[in-house]
Amino acid sequence: MNAVEIAAPGTPEVLRLTQRPRPVAGRGEVLVRVSASGVNRPDVLQRLGVYPAPAGASDIPGLEIAGVIESGDEDAMAQAGWRAGDRVCALVAGGGYAEWCVAPVGQCLAVPPRLTDAEAASVPETFFTVWSNVFERGRLQVGETLLVHGGSSGIGVAAIQLAKAHGASVIVTAGTDEKCAACLALGADHAINHRTSDFVVEVQRLTGGRGVDVVLDMVAGPYVARELACLAEDGRLVIIAVQGGTQSELNAGLVLRKRLTVTGSTLRARPVAFKSAIAQALKQTVWPWLQAGRVRPVVHSQFPVFGADGVCGAVTAHQLMESNRHVGKIVLTWGVV
Repeated sequence: MNAVEIAAPGTPEVLRLTQRPRPVAGRGEVLVRVSASGVNRPDVLQRLGVYPAPAGASDIPGLEIAGVIESGDEDAMAQAGWRAGDRVCALVAGGGYAEWCVAPVGQCLAVPPRLTDAEAASVPETFFTVWSNVFERGRLQVGETLLVHGGSSGIGVAAIQLAKAHGASVIVTAGTDEKCAACLALGADHAINHRTSDFVVEVQRLTGGRGVDVVLDMVAGPYVARELACLAEDGRLVIIAVQGGTQSELNAGLVLRKRLTVTGSTLRARPVAFKSAIAQALKQTVWPWLQAGRVRPVVHSQFPVFGADGVCGAVTAHQLMESNRHVGKIVLTWGVV
């Protein structure tokens, strides 16, 4: 099969098309013929050599796919209600940048008929992450307020929509006025340009000095101390990435006085059972929102893997990801141009 591999750690140009043996579905798995592959920030980190695939996972990058089930563990498929030919999207621990990919049965979700394959491929990584962190770890409740940093990112656009559909208010930060406008168009109640305004001051102003209930943080580093100042009493800070660095300082007295919770998580190396439980929660709560159009995937760009100019589409996709010019998701497609 055709696949995209990382020739060596480095710039996007180290991504190259290659031939790999077609994978074989094992116990509890299905083999999916991939039509579209989502591109995510962890793929960039893996390409740079700082986020290796977990033990047992494919070294091929890619954490989310959409396509058609071709074969698999028949008993597991029957138990889950899957059949060959079903359209699915799936969260995987690696191997997504390929024409075929194996996925655990429990991490597959049916593609809503209203979604294209590219839209479906843009959903799993972000929706699983937001659900696990905002709703499970962050315990966001109806009527509460969520602060999302990087509101125009793939995670950000998912968090805005899921929180609003849940009945919460949403404040976001973004790096340009245009990105702020895009976040407002997706339903955010307020958007702060963090390059021109102090988000701590703005959050306090927008909440009448109360603060927010949950912060979804992809920055960490020096942001942590500032985010604690944004939290209301009994507020929860959830860290899911460390783009600003791993070292942070915090006011422990503030944590005590306001009864704050600081938590965080990564998803890729978690057990299949844990991810399958998230899939079931999404199926029960979020999939009806997708079906009804209350929540929609936001795909900024699609790149065919087999580029018309002879350049692998994954190279162009990673260049765009690193430029931070996108709003929403970037997707690779496997149809020959």
